[in-house]
Amino acid sequence: MEQRKQGLWALHSATLLLGGTTLFSKLIPLSALDITIIRCVIASIVLWLLLKVTKQPLRLNKLSDYGWAVLLAALVGAHWVTFFLGMQLSTIAIGLIAFYTYPVMTVFLEPLFNREKIQGQDIVSALVVLIGISLLVPELSLENDVTLGIISGISSAFLFTLRNILYKRKLSHYSGPHTMFYQTLLTACMLSPFLSVDLADINNDNWTLLVVLGVCFTAMPHTLLVTALRYLKAKTVGLISCLQPLYGSLLAIPFLGEIPNAATITGGVLVVSAALFETWNAGKK
Repeated sequence: MEQRKQGLWALHSATLLLGGTTLFSKLIPLSALDITIIRCVIASIVLWLLLKVTKQPLRLNKLSDYGWAVLLAALVGAHWVTFFLGMQLSTIAIGLIAFYTYPVMTVFLEPLFNREKIQGQDIVSALVVLIGISLLVPELSLENDVTLGIISGISSAFLFTLRNILYKRKLSHYSGPHTMFYQTLLTACMLSPFLSVDLADINNDNWTLLVVLGVCFTAMPHTLLVTALRYLKAKTVGLISCLQPLYGSLLAIPFLGEIPNAATITGGVLVVSAALFETWNAGKK
């Protein structure tokens, strides 16, 4: 019972922190790409220190694993850039709702990798998600920032889904901090040539926000998630993680003054409900 309580505390803390991550897309006046690069540098240093303190090995077991680590880093880097871009173009609530199409994407993509048939109930979930997303779109025009934000959020969801599936198939035998160290380090290495801001021009307030983002909202929540998975079922972790759009939207009200309208709330309920259903259903299989 005590271990379960510890797992639930870790899981809710991680979900709250991941929901709060979205605020930094608006609080830090940098591009989504620049935020991602600096975030990854800081997070990789923290995760390296964590691995050293806990005396976990830094090396990967096989040479081919390094190749998969590079691919996963490319996916997670693109995921984070499009994730932040979606928030910057629209709102926290809309960006998160668009991103949370990923549980439904997973039930369509994973069978392709496993050569399994797609279930009819999954098609129904996808239709519910489409209806929910349609309520968020103000107009079908690429000149509208909200529409572009939704497209960016859905793109982020696709990249995240692909990353998760490949991680599960190729590198899941490593700990969360171990794989996240390589993903953040390699992402920083791949994207750093495209850094557009002069680091000397970033003021102290923004450096503080970047450090908090890298330490408390990147390295810490992923470590907490690993702790939660030690004590809880994967289904429980997935279901509670679906609270992230709620946490992020609620935090955006006092910190950013973003209040979701009726269409956003309705669309969010439909998308998150479909995500909850798919997560619950996956736990029964």
